Amino acid sequence: MTPRIPTLDIRRFDTDREAFVAELGAAYREWGFAGINGHGIPQSQIDGAYDVFKAFFALPDATKQQYHVPGGGGARGYTAFGVETAKGAQHFDLKEFWHIGREIPDDSQYREVMPPNLWPTEVPGFREHGYGLYRTLDALGSKVLSALALHIGLPEDYFVDKTDYGNSILRPIHYPPITADDIPNERAGAHEDINLITLLVGASAAGLEVKSKQGEWVPFTSDADTIVVNIGDMLQRLTNHVYPSTTHRVTNPPGEQARKPRYSVPFFLHPNPDFVIDVLPSTVSVENPSRYPEAITAQGYLEERLREIKLK
Repeated sequence: MTPRIPTLDIRRFDTDREAFVAELGAAYREWGFAGINGHGIPQSQIDGAYDVFKAFFALPDATKQQYHVPGGGGARGYTAFGVETAKGAQHFDLKEFWHIGREIPDDSQYREVMPPNLWPTEVPGFREHGYGLYRTLDALGSKVLSALALHIGLPEDYFVDKTDYGNSILRPIHYPPITADDIPNERAGAHEDINLITLLVGASAAGLEVKSKQGEWVPFTSDADTIVVNIGDMLQRLTNHVYPSTTHRVTNPPGEQARKPRYSVPFFLHPNPDFVIDVLPSTVSVENPSRYPEAITAQGYLEERLREIKLK
């Protein structure tokens, strides 16, 4: 039998905290992935966001390209099909996407590395729906981080002042229909995420696969009311691999299914740009010696990785 990645009800964080934290922590130690339901995000909010994102991707290429920021590393606005390439991969991913970042004042100390958002005027409600979903997932992510902090012996609020100006990204993605057979490209090549945690909303379409510790690719098609949450490389590094950043991919569907588009909307939760990623002493032991003797800022790490995936 194929092993199953656990799904947990996050309402238990308030009603059955100790057991919930233990189960969630165990799921992440084993998989680096878990499903989260009971999150309270209305389906109408998710549907409304998907509607405006689909409307944007349906615009002519020339219109979409007006929202590309040259030299911006894809940080805001539009990134065209055929650009992003998984680290170490030969072939680009079969996708185009948009980036929404945190809204901050122009006089913020982070403005230089967190540029203003772009908003497509051609799609009514894009800003309202897009940034509304951003804020909702940011709050849910903070709750997941609180549970993970408790699991490794940190205060519940450990991450609060380290992510309150996090350089987090909401990424609506469009995977166009695949019209040729036997192509070497995948919709998203095998990769790990860069950030602390990723929240994937509307992940009920097939295609996402997670690599188990035994090297088996395990499909993770969640229920419609479930948000997939996985560990990123920054949290893996911070916790000295107690929480693994697991390799995953989006495969090309078979036959006629490949002729249909696929949409997904991950939220990449990042720390504040000046947060120093240094191995937590509580995660170092004789059995698990520190793997990272040198610390690095979140912004420095992000830029390093963006170059590796061809966005910079």
